[in-house]
Amino acid sequence: VQMDFVLEEGDEDAAVQFMIQQSLIESRPKELQTPHTRFEKMNLWAVIGCVVGNEKLLKKLCVTYKGQFDQSDARGWTPLHEAAAQTNHTILELTLKAMGRDFLERRSVTGQTPLHVSVEKGFIENTTLLLKHGANPDAPDEDEDTPMFTAIRLGRSDLVELLLSSGSRVNQEGCHGRCPLHEASKLGNSTLVDLLLKSGARPDPRSHYGLTPLALAAQGSHRAVIESLLRKGADVLSQANDEASILFEASAHGDPEMIRLLLEYGADPNVPKHSGHLPIHRVAHRGHLQALKLLIPVTSMSEVADSGMSPLHSAAAGGHTHCIKALLEAGYDPNYMLHPWVRRGYDDERKSALFFAVSNNDVPSAQALLEGGAMANQDPIKCLQVALRLGNYELIHLLLRFGANVNYFCKVNTTHFPSALQYTIKDEVMMRMLCNFGYDVQKCFDCPYGSGSHIPLNYEGWSDAVIKDTMFCEVICVSSMRYLTGHVVRILLDYLDHVTFCSKLKAALMETQVWPEICTIQENPRSLQHLCRLRIRRCLGRLRLRSATFMSFLSLPKRLKDFILFKEYELYKGPGVWFLTLAL
Repeated sequence: VQMDFVLEEGDEDAAVQFMIQQSLIESRPKELQTPHTRFEKMNLWAVIGCVVGNEKLLKKLCVTYKGQFDQSDARGWTPLHEAAAQTNHTILELTLKAMGRDFLERRSVTGQTPLHVSVEKGFIENTTLLLKHGANPDAPDEDEDTPMFTAIRLGRSDLVELLLSSGSRVNQEGCHGRCPLHEASKLGNSTLVDLLLKSGARPDPRSHYGLTPLALAAQGSHRAVIESLLRKGADVLSQANDEASILFEASAHGDPEMIRLLLEYGADPNVPKHSGHLPIHRVAHRGHLQALKLLIPVTSMSEVADSGMSPLHSAAAGGHTHCIKALLEAGYDPNYMLHPWVRRGYDDERKSALFFAVSNNDVPSAQALLEGGAMANQDPIKCLQVALRLGNYELIHLLLRFGANVNYFCKVNTTHFPSALQYTIKDEVMMRMLCNFGYDVQKCFDCPYGSGSHIPLNYEGWSDAVIKDTMFCEVICVSSMRYLTGHVVRILLDYLDHVTFCSKLKAALMETQVWPEICTIQENPRSLQHLCRLRIRRCLGRLRLRSATFMSFLSLPKRLKDFILFKEYELYKGPGVWFLTLAL
């Protein structure tokens, strides 16, 4: 038996008729269906979606197939959900009449009622109808969101007013204990915030994370919302579970007017987060100069000291030279070191603000710190070592001018010669910079084996274990370095008198093209000028040679000072200008 649903002529087009007929055929018991009448499943909610504007057709469906209105689709939507999503108010009214009030609280797979759908679509008339017939305005979905939260996210004050007038609780709690006022404050909607406060919302509810609406408004830098909440008595001293204050949250955006407003209402700039960070640390790290200038005079130096870090560390880590200069002018110590408990968070156990700047390859910040009095040799891993690994000539030269120790030794894989040379073997510009600033070249030619055999045989200075006191000859004579041996030794001889080569180094040098030149230097007396220079350098000492201040006050002609400092061998002439004689 075939069931036909005949429409009056002109009621709907053929495609819609077929869809309706197909859906209704599917609703019959399977035993009554023939193979020709079993179509792909199409529930009545789809029919509702096809009859938008055709109230006459829907009335026929409601009367003839009323019993089929309890169907739901894969989303869990009933025809009432679908009707709530339609712009035609009458469609919802007829569907509700056919289904009854029991379906007002039917939930979809995601826990949504028809009221959720209507509010989500922003349909005020549909929402009014559903609420009038008893829909629960505070029914939560699976995410603990009620229609109120949805209306606030849409920014619809008319829907919010409607829900409130229909009994929705203004202080209801949603996901993570957040109230409607939290949501409106986070979005920065001052109109909704004022409406909720006027309707009796508490100004300081706390979420499960301890956040208040004021904290969320501060996070988003919503000044108008902050003003409204403060006027209603919101607690400007409240702290979240991580002890972050309202002022700390506001510091992220660094709006000086907002910082000033919070300070006027009594915000305390000396309340640290659980990590020890103060608001001044945050604005310095993010480079908010005007906010920093507001916080500097009201932040206690003793509280900064107790935090275990200086705002200079924060500004250097963020690469904000202008903030570094402001902090130095305010009297912050450029040599304040991180407390041990803070340093443990870094694998390199850095201590100084200068190390942060050098690690970031930030020349302007490093220069500002050095000119402000920062010392270059305070960290376990030397700033110069980091700069050498980066290969930044300008940064290396800057550190050397301000007294960086060229003769440092690494803690791991220590060598008999100062460690800095390892990073410059392939770069003559950096190598001469080190030598000009007092590198102990003589150490490179100290070898306990002398002219005897180097034991063990074929030992090349590298192993999987930690190496102790490795000789220069063992490094420069490995097979991968042989092509550099002659050139490196030739450069080093410019900074020495005669030296004695050990048997291993001599054997390697004899195979190089520069061996005849090296022999000429070794076999002939060095010039008196050169010997005098070496003697003067020994008398001055490496510390004085490294000190640009001392050399500037040394009462010698500039030409003589330049000669003492090996200026004729200086290949680096300034940022972007150098002469590279070795291309590798």
